[in-house]
Amino acid sequence: MKILLTGGCGFIGSAVIRRAMAATSHEILNIDKMTYAASEAALDTAGANARHTLLRADICDAPAMTAAFQKFQPDAVMHLAAESHVDRSIDGPAAFIQTNLVGTFVLLEAARAYWSTLPDSKKQQFRFHHISTDEVFGALDLTDPPFTETTPYDPRSPYSASKAGSDHLVRAWHHTYGLPVIVSNTTNNYGPWQFPEKLIPLIILNALEEKPLPVYGEGQNMRDWLYVEDHAEALLKVVETGVPGATYCIGARQPRKNLDVVKTICALLDLKHPSPHGPRERLITFVRDRPGHDFRYEIDPSAAESALGWQAAHDFERGLAATIDWYLANQSWWQAIRAGKYSGQRLGAAA
Repeated sequence: MKILLTGGCGFIGSAVIRRAMAATSHEILNIDKMTYAASEAALDTAGANARHTLLRADICDAPAMTAAFQKFQPDAVMHLAAESHVDRSIDGPAAFIQTNLVGTFVLLEAARAYWSTLPDSKKQQFRFHHISTDEVFGALDLTDPPFTETTPYDPRSPYSASKAGSDHLVRAWHHTYGLPVIVSNTTNNYGPWQFPEKLIPLIILNALEEKPLPVYGEGQNMRDWLYVEDHAEALLKVVETGVPGATYCIGARQPRKNLDVVKTICALLDLKHPSPHGPRERLITFVRDRPGHDFRYEIDPSAAESALGWQAAHDFERGLAATIDWYLANQSWWQAIRAGKYSGQRLGAAA
């Protein structure tokens, strides 16, 4: 397949490209605006593969998107480009509306114009795969069943509202214009190359540097965790075999309280990289809860597992250990971010 992929220098997008280059014969046009969280280094050796091309462009730039479709002639779109940090959406929602809503609209229109010119056989094979989040479903109480493909939408933050809006746009373009779209919703991802503002890398790096480990409220909020390499495998299966109009909820059945996540990181780091000052749990610092903090997210991935013939390979402890190993082995990457362009920006206790 020829896949036009947006946000391919981001955390999840780069994982998809690395897997596509290693495990498939797909050709990828990677469209990325290269904002603060993008990193060409995250492509690793995949970035130099002849089947990968990087186009630095903004998905909100309609002429650029039209030209990209016309020149590349894709068989499918994988739309991952998004502003995704909840704390940032609270501080400044405008960028989230622009990228997540306006950008998705522009991309849909460029895809529709291109798709309408295809012969019938290629029209039927074309796919527009929109990658979304479980946060569009709102918050769960402790005893509520996990989210599924039929859970009603109830977004609570500017981030999740902007993603919910983009999901609705994608489905509207399917029902109104017949564009063959697929939506996937996922849980919290973690793993190599994740930008340091997110919970797991933030805690790992602060713990290594003997800095406070910020935990919102009392740390009882719960998230369902999916190793990013497992997610990348699932996303490629969705674009290859997914049914137009369908939704796939992708998760790993690994819910954890935020405080337990932080304590597990401390315990693993104490084993792998002991501190001369003692166990790192001493660094845990409870901070004021963020506005509208959703209590719990969790996905039931049963339907997606059955449809895709896929299941997450990593349990949380094994995936977290591999993630810590990666950050220990790649200190030059994250140290440059924390010391340079990221210094002075907000380091929130995400999740």
